[in-house]
Amino acid sequence: MPNTIEFPFADDEALPMIPVTLSYANFSVSANALLDSGSTVNLLPYDIGLQLGAIWEKQTVRLPLAGNLARVEARGLFLHIQIGDLEPVRLAFAWVQSSEVPLILGQTNFFREFDIYFRRSQNTIEITRC
Repeated sequence: MPNTIEFPFADDEALPMIPVTLSYANFSVSANALLDSGSTVNLLPYDIGLQLGAIWEKQTVRLPLAGNLARVEARGLFLHIQIGDLEPVRLAFAWVQSSEVPLILGQTNFFREFDIYFRRSQNTIEITRC
């Protein structure tokens, strides 16, 4: 399997988004994820968690969030993420009880597992598995 993958960063895109496949138990969901180096945690919208077969009541680890999401309840959930042809990786997510938030890949622990190079002048995002 390759160690690096590159995605286009279109001129008209304001935010860096990449296609990913999330897996949990026997379910998988494809979605676009926002790469956010300013986000402390990975965020999983409620509806995507449900599509993956996760059960809210069975997730017992409660996570406090800050900022705009301080009032939204979140619970810890481990998922596998597949990015292109890269080896799947297990990541921790704050599964939020709201479907109004984007799927976000943040510092804990996406940016610990991957090196990301934003090459805006070349309209590319390069992702390398650490």
